[in-house]
Amino acid sequence: MTIRVLFLCTGNSARSQMAEHILRHLAGDHFEVFSAGTDPQGVHPLTVKVLAELNIDASAAESKGLERFIEQQFDYIITVCDRANDHCPGFPGDHRRIHWSFDDPAAVAGDQLQLKAFRRVCNEITNRMRIWIAAVDR
Repeated sequence: MTIRVLFLCTGNSARSQMAEHILRHLAGDHFEVFSAGTDPQGVHPLTVKVLAELNIDASAAESKGLERFIEQQFDYIITVCDRANDHCPGFPGDHRRIHWSFDDPAAVAGDQLQLKAFRRVCNEITNRMRIWIAAVDR
């Protein structure tokens, strides 16, 4: 049985994109994974870069709006930023809602510092995802 997961963030440019691609990479066919934003802003280039460092190809990723998924049913809806958690609408069906708060790496100033922030957040999401996958698979 495939588990449907939707990751939500504000811009769907970094954290939710990372979560979508990392879960797909780690769990493969066990999950059907999507991401969206409450105010989509386009995929940040550093998102694609740090995922590529993990051998995850996100070059075709697109920033999607929440309205695309509002009528769909999911097993899990996971917000990855506080603003999306505060503004998440209701979804149909019986699902679990989870909130994981990750810093916004795009908010960090300076090229090198921002790249470090993207790598740190990507690692945090990867670690959280591994723990979550193990718990869901039980």
